[in-house]
Amino acid sequence: MSKSLPLIDLTACCTPLARTPLAEEQAAELARILKALADPARLRLLSLVLSHVDGEACVCDLVPSLDLSQPTISHHLKVLHEAGLLDREKRGVWVFYRARPEAMSALGELFRVPVAVG
Repeated sequence: MSKSLPLIDLTACCTPLARTPLAEEQAAELARILKALADPARLRLLSLVLSHVDGEACVCDLVPSLDLSQPTISHHLKVLHEAGLLDREKRGVWVFYRARPEAMSALGELFRVPVAVG
């Protein structure tokens, strides 16, 4: 069984790309986050969680929307969690996922290009 990597803090690892060149370690951390997003199922899951009522969902809410098994969905949600994109909370037998607002903001800022005034 593979060992889980530590949770990534997107807000700590990466400043907007246009502001400062990435150091090697920052590039590696950011690549790990972007790899988590580079899967169509994970992008859909993130979108489903973000757009779900109250901005949170459990696997039981997500299974009907995807043509994937519950264990596969759980695996993808774990990858998004470990990438620092989702928070999770266990309630009884279910785990509820919510997008991390600071991570979503940091992703948006990451690719922001300063507008030249002039």
